[in-house]
Amino acid sequence: MIFINTHEAKTQLSKYLGMVADGNEIIVVCKNGKPIAQLTEYKPTKPIIFGLLEGKIQMTESFDDPLPEEILRYFK
Repeated sequence: MIFINTHEAKTQLSKYLGMVADGNEIIVVCKNGKPIAQLTEYKPTKPIIFGLLEGKIQMTESFDDPLPEEILRYFK
């Protein structure tokens, strides 16, 4: 892990981005000696595909009915 100040990050951003891209180096950017951000390798996430469980999940007719009083008391 490498700690740099904001001025260094601004003036040498390309250098630090290259370091992150080449390996698993983590760059921590500090302001007044306190960490405020970090540069890490971008790892894309898988997209969410809606509808995969369509027809596989069923709700009972009473799903939206009010909760029983013995359960509601925990929310008051």
